[in-house]
Amino acid sequence: MEDRKYIKFQWFAVSVGVIILLIKFLAFHLTNSNAILSDALESIINVVAGSFALYSLILAAKPKDRDHPYGHGKIEFISSGIEGTLILLAGVSIVAKSIHDLFNIHELTELDLGLYLSAGAGLINYTLGWFTERYGNSNNSPTMIASGKHLKSDGYTSLGLILGLAVVLFTGMYWVDSAIAAAFGAYISFIGIKEIRKSVAGIMDEADFELLEELITDIDGDRNENWIDLHNFRAQKFGKGIHIDCHLTIVS
Repeated sequence: MEDRKYIKFQWFAVSVGVIILLIKFLAFHLTNSNAILSDALESIINVVAGSFALYSLILAAKPKDRDHPYGHGKIEFISSGIEGTLILLAGVSIVAKSIHDLFNIHELTELDLGLYLSAGAGLINYTLGWFTERYGNSNNSPTMIASGKHLKSDGYTSLGLILGLAVVLFTGMYWVDSAIAAAFGAYISFIGIKEIRKSVAGIMDEADFELLEELITDIDGDRNENWIDLHNFRAQKFGKGIHIDCHLTIVS
């Protein structure tokens, strides 16, 4: 029942992402701005990554079976890794196009309307990202946490884009547009690398000391007087699920 709730939420997130994508490309069509184009291209990544995240949540919700005794939760780490890779590719593409256009400056049009559209899309993205990350944290879902952080970062870049294009609007310095886009591309690339790093850590079962400390604290709170010793304590994350392996010495 709980899994269905999160799957429905991800359906909603992908649908909203498509609407935001259309708004941003409309803003680009009106303005011919590289900075707005970079924002729109990132939205394509949002939709593609969100769709794969939806698939991974559906797969992760499947019960354990003979072939998958620990469940299907590892797919969530693969999903966040693919999202990180797509983010990185988008960032590199944006930087490359922006550097090219710094030497081929072109005039921008209808910046005021484009700014309004970008501001609205950015606000929606940030709000959606905040709720997605909150849902992910409450359910220990790497997929939803990664998607939420990505959407929130998109909101931050939209804010910077708006401030930068406001400078272009009032000064007429069109080269600032490509400079802003290049800076956003570099930031987006950095976010992508971080997500890839976290995904690899999850797949490789890298020790999560914060998780271990939290689990040990919970176990100590329920400690039984017959327990003598607890050692060789290990924990593996399988999406939202956690597998604990330890040796427990008790006295009867």
